[in-house]
Amino acid sequence: MTGLISFLHQGQTRFGRLDGDTVTDLTDLFADRFDSLAAAANADALAALVAAEGNAGPALADVTLLAPLSVPGKATPGKIVCVGVNFPDRNDEYKDGQTSQLNPSLFVRFPSGFVGHGDDLVRPPESEQLDYEGEIAIVIGRGGRRIAESDAWDHIAAVTLCNEGTIRDWVRHAKFNVTQGKNWDRSAAMGPSLLPFTGPDMLADIELTTRVNGELRQQDRTGRMIFGFTKIINYVSTFTALAPGDVLICGTPTGAGARFDPPKWLRPGDIVEISAEGLGTLRNGVRDEEV
Repeated sequence: MTGLISFLHQGQTRFGRLDGDTVTDLTDLFADRFDSLAAAANADALAALVAAEGNAGPALADVTLLAPLSVPGKATPGKIVCVGVNFPDRNDEYKDGQTSQLNPSLFVRFPSGFVGHGDDLVRPPESEQLDYEGEIAIVIGRGGRRIAESDAWDHIAAVTLCNEGTIRDWVRHAKFNVTQGKNWDRSAAMGPSLLPFTGPDMLADIELTTRVNGELRQQDRTGRMIFGFTKIINYVSTFTALAPGDVLICGTPTGAGARFDPPKWLRPGDIVEISAEGLGTLRNGVRDEEV
């Protein structure tokens, strides 16, 4: 499995390609064009990075993987838009009498909320209610406004996995928004890498699972999503132009920790694994924030 990665090595932020356990460092090769994988995505150049020869990189064990499109100390040059309540059983969790949705529920996330594969999610001292949400994220490669569903597949450049970590009690601090519960620093994860999008079969009906300490918590298929990937692209691009490098995070199945009785919040030392057919596994630990 070949994907594009951002990583730390010897104190420097670099980017490259991951083939199995082999790291190819592309930073110097593209230094005159991009200073990050995020900048390459913003220029719709991910395909060029996948095809490049590059230089032999460090051993995978000697690098720290970052969220692919994040750059420490800088803003990701793209929007991160998330879809809520996008699987039928997840929708049924809400006792509001609503049996169907006419349009996707959306919210945004900040880049500072994400860590990379192998790093720890951070539980803040303000709340013990750190929860997991396994999701698939798509990266826009060709921008546009009012993108038709029939054309939407052609606008995807890459795919990755996301643990859309949430501080549950903070999403209920106000009546109609979830922003504050969805944007705690380092509460979520993305990765391990950006996989080049190869066509609709890559996403159309694949299994998505979440395991915590080996226990299966979430399991569903993308073919059951209330709003499919092309509809999400169509809907979001109606009100805001999508640009290369924008990320759409497409919804989680039922089974988050909040839905157990008693709730199963994430604790320090837990291991969370988000997996999807053909997309690999995003694995993260959990630790308390040092204050």
